[in-house]
Amino acid sequence: MSRYEIAFSGQLVAGAPLEQVKANLARLFQADEQRIAMLFSGRRMVIKTGLDEAGAEKYRVTLERAGAVAEVRALDVEVEEVELAPPPEPQAQRPAASAAAAPTASPAGAKVIPRDEYMAAFADVEAPDFGIAPVGVDLQDEKPDAQAPEVDLSQFSLAPAGSDMGEIPRKLDGPLPDISHLKLEP
Repeated sequence: MSRYEIAFSGQLVAGAPLEQVKANLARLFQADEQRIAMLFSGRRMVIKTGLDEAGAEKYRVTLERAGAVAEVRALDVEVEEVELAPPPEPQAQRPAASAAAAPTASPAGAKVIPRDEYMAAFADVEAPDFGIAPVGVDLQDEKPDAQAPEVDLSQFSLAPAGSDMGEIPRKLDGPLPDISHLKLEP
């Protein structure tokens, strides 16, 4: 079954005003001005990929109604065949000679084998062989004990036991107001 992608390069349907098409696409994609401006940058932007033929045609017609010319392109999907490694032999079925010949330490590094031309650039990379720590081992580095800071407290003194540590009473700056004329009624 073929798969298709929908792309847009900023082309408009003949006679469609640019501002109206931008508004239609903003409403259609529920996008802000910045995203719509990216669509009209002149570059080919893939909008949706992996569609079947009916879905691709539906997208094309919808974009055409909005005033945009969409490009429908069939995807050429190449399936990479991977050869699986044979499963390891169970420990009991392994011959005694091969068990004795097995290395006791892991090699210095693993070799990367390229799967394609792009990965061939990494063929000479030596990957370290990180082992797996036994269960319960603390992998975090030990931290040195924290040193207490040296603080000079000689300027401070302690109040004697039982003393009042409340607020110091304020001295009044003037005479108290005369309230003798005020009365409370029951």
